Amino acid sequence: MTDELAQFLNHNYLNLESYRKTGKPVATPMWFALDNDTLYVYSLANAGKVKRVRNNSRVRVVPCDMRGNPQGQWVEAKARILDDAGAEFGHRLLNEKYGWMKKIGNIYSRLLNRERVVMAIEIV
Repeated sequence: MTDELAQFLNHNYLNLESYRKTGKPVATPMWFALDNDTLYVYSLANAGKVKRVRNNSRVRVVPCDMRGNPQGQWVEAKARILDDAGAEFGHRLLNEKYGWMKKIGNIYSRLLNRERVVMAIEIV
């Protein structure tokens, strides 16, 4: 594991900085799970960050607190939206890490029929 990824250990949030078409950065604190050299995050399919990643896979990430205050060094990365099998794996990792809080969110999303996606983030 690289030092860039090691800084995410023992953190519950990362700040995902994605870019609008104008190039303006937008940072969003998110839950994440780390497996090998990949960070996994999830979001509603129609969220702005997902649209921005679809347009530009280049992102930056940093461990942060729940309010988005950085707790480490920003690193350049690439994000991609996963297929169903990848999303299932990512949700399983996130369920293990966040336990009942994530499972309540899963139930809520299912009841409201909200489509979600999982993104894989890899340091470049």
